[in-house]
Amino acid sequence: MLREPTSEEAKVLKRWQLSTFAVMLFGYVGYYLCRKNITAALPLLAEAFDYSKTDLGKIGSVALIVYGVGKLINGPLGDKVGGRKVFLIGMIGSIFANLLFANGDNLTWFIITWSIGHYFLSMGWGGLAKTVGAWCPPEKNGTVMGFISINFQFGGVVATLLSGAIVAAGFGWEYVFIVPAGLLFLVFIWSFLASKSHPNKVYPGVKFPPTDTAPIAHVDTEDDTIEETVNPLDVMRSLFSLRLFHVLLMFSALTTILRQIFFFWTALLFTDIGLDIKDAIFKSAMFPLAGCIGTIFLGWYTDKFAKNGDRARMMWMMLAGLTVSLILMALFSQGDSVNAPMIVALTAFAGFFLLGPYSMSSGCLTLDIAGSRGAGTCTGLIDGIGYLCASVSIYLSGWMSETYGWTSVFYLLIVCSLLSTFCCVYMSRIYQEKAKKQEKPA
Repeated sequence: MLREPTSEEAKVLKRWQLSTFAVMLFGYVGYYLCRKNITAALPLLAEAFDYSKTDLGKIGSVALIVYGVGKLINGPLGDKVGGRKVFLIGMIGSIFANLLFANGDNLTWFIITWSIGHYFLSMGWGGLAKTVGAWCPPEKNGTVMGFISINFQFGGVVATLLSGAIVAAGFGWEYVFIVPAGLLFLVFIWSFLASKSHPNKVYPGVKFPPTDTAPIAHVDTEDDTIEETVNPLDVMRSLFSLRLFHVLLMFSALTTILRQIFFFWTALLFTDIGLDIKDAIFKSAMFPLAGCIGTIFLGWYTDKFAKNGDRARMMWMMLAGLTVSLILMALFSQGDSVNAPMIVALTAFAGFFLLGPYSMSSGCLTLDIAGSRGAGTCTGLIDGIGYLCASVSIYLSGWMSETYGWTSVFYLLIVCSLLSTFCCVYMSRIYQEKAKKQEKPA
């Protein structure tokens, strides 16, 4: 039986809660220093080694396959051994992989080391979701995960600007990987000292955080306030019994394809439409920067105004905006008179409309469905399947841009955006049906 904390214990727990949230927020920003740097490095690698877009696409595609498999393994692992442990191990592995990549000089080496790095990078989000779920009351999932989820957008901004500064200072492509690895090691030390995996690691048997709300749930694990591990197979059985989870898997695959194509190719797209390398790197930061704003807005809005917990309604509205942005990008990229300023500006709009809904799938929707105890497994399945699907899109989009031009890639993105919008409309209907059933008298 859990007990209420004393007033002094509650103060200490509140401090650890804020400190752990800060680690999950800024620690995952650190993860992106050793992940998003590849975007800035692509034009440099193409120049240094005379690689085609198809060659560069192989680096991204194989790494995403490993990343997806890693998500499927490490999400449940976080539920089994603890989210914080997995989160910290992933940092160390990412550091070493970046240093190995920087010592390469051929495509095979780059593919192997970047894939190793992505296995360790796959540990980050599942460990984060597990840990945040242990410290966060369910009724705050949208706001907290919306705020926490800006870390991968903001991390993309920081990594891009850092890489741009390294290139602008005249350093070679190797330092785009060496410097972030050194900074991530400092983040690791702070993360180790300033976080706890669960309130019961501070005071055993205490009930924290206070809440009057259960997860939307449906996943039958035990009380989320009890520390800390659960059988992942039990969580999987419960998840696959939910219609909402099936749609969420499809939605995750589509939005991951959209995000990864922008994530991987933006700087190279900008160089192809006429920007110089340094300018292209810096301006590619507009995509994740606008995504930060969209993510915070969507999390706040759906906690505040979503009827019956229907977060999907605002999600499909934002994705409709994404579709319009992509159609305009396709129009402005046609023929010889490419409108580079409009494509750059619309890339920012795409970030705003896409990254908020994307972050929901493995953020607050994961906690809504699975609670803390099943969060690692749930996010591992959602992200793992999403990244496995997206892995093909990186190679395909590189080949398409080289063979048919970037307009053809925008057509692919439009199709994915439309399908993801339909998924959200369907998820919204599921939420509404559930609400109507609950309103009926017994």
